[in-house]
Amino acid sequence: MTSIWIRAEQRSNEQRVGVTPDVVDSLISAGFNVIIERDQTRAIPIQQFKNIKIVDAGTWQNAPNDTIIFGLKELPNDNTPLKHRHIMFGHAYKGQPDGQKLLSRFAAGGGTLYDLEYLTDEKGKRVAAFGYWAGFVGAAVAIKSWSSIQLGKKCASMHPFQNARSLEKDISSNLSTARPSVIIVGANGRVGSGAIDFCKKLNVTTTQWDIAETAHGGPYPEIYEHDIFLNCVLADKATPVFIPKSTINAKRKLTVIGDIACDPTNFYSPIKVYNSETTWEQPTLRICDDPVLDVTAIDNLPSILPRESSEDFASQLLPSLLSLGNIEAGVWKKAKLVFDQKINELV
Repeated sequence: MTSIWIRAEQRSNEQRVGVTPDVVDSLISAGFNVIIERDQTRAIPIQQFKNIKIVDAGTWQNAPNDTIIFGLKELPNDNTPLKHRHIMFGHAYKGQPDGQKLLSRFAAGGGTLYDLEYLTDEKGKRVAAFGYWAGFVGAAVAIKSWSSIQLGKKCASMHPFQNARSLEKDISSNLSTARPSVIIVGANGRVGSGAIDFCKKLNVTTTQWDIAETAHGGPYPEIYEHDIFLNCVLADKATPVFIPKSTINAKRKLTVIGDIACDPTNFYSPIKVYNSETTWEQPTLRICDDPVLDVTAIDNLPSILPRESSEDFASQLLPSLLSLGNIEAGVWKKAKLVFDQKINELV
């Protein structure tokens, strides 16, 4: 019997979970042994999970070696060798410094990372993603930042919302009758669609760009003609630079950059005016005072709507979880091949 251990998230401001009670019921019905750790901050209370073994947070480390450990965000960097098979977002394959440390821990312990970002179908499309909600919330944070600038203030801290409607109401309450102009790059993807939908909720006009509009490689002076730029592109070596360092001194209307993709340490990041993430407590980083230029770059945006984003993600992932009994095939085999390649590349 395959055992799946749902660990508590250990990052601050993280209330999401990769499974819902309905998903757990489906796994148990399919013959899986499911264990879940207590997590007082989880958006779905532990009492809603039925017919399941409940254990204390952090005890996954003592689980039998053949147990599959499932979480969302990466583990704390404590240098402990990792001996289990882990399912999570590792953020380890694009040269990130902490990612290299994580891979070294797997190499030391003999475990395996099945990175959720690299679970893909036959067409190379991810089988489950939080992208839509990242775009939805990322647009909200950027618009909140813009409205704060209009009042001569910096953006106030963020917190989790019960649902999308309550988030919309909060952002709308801080807007005057005026609305910002927004340009979205990566508009045709999951992230872009979420950003577009939030803007529609607040009657905010958007310019929507994707591959066709950016194929010439830049520069892109049209971005400077908007109040807000939302980057929804996951960068790789083919990604052009949308915001060069010269933006700071450029003549522009642009006052807010919402880097929803949020990968500032990636060498191929298309936004070159900052190099560190922002936080829930301080959602914006001021790049320039005159004229103002603020960057928002929160790396766990969907957790601002933790329940809705968890339910959506879990329903997308369920078919793949049900195939874990044959982890040497399908999406899991493909994810392991990527992991093996990255382990072999470690210096």
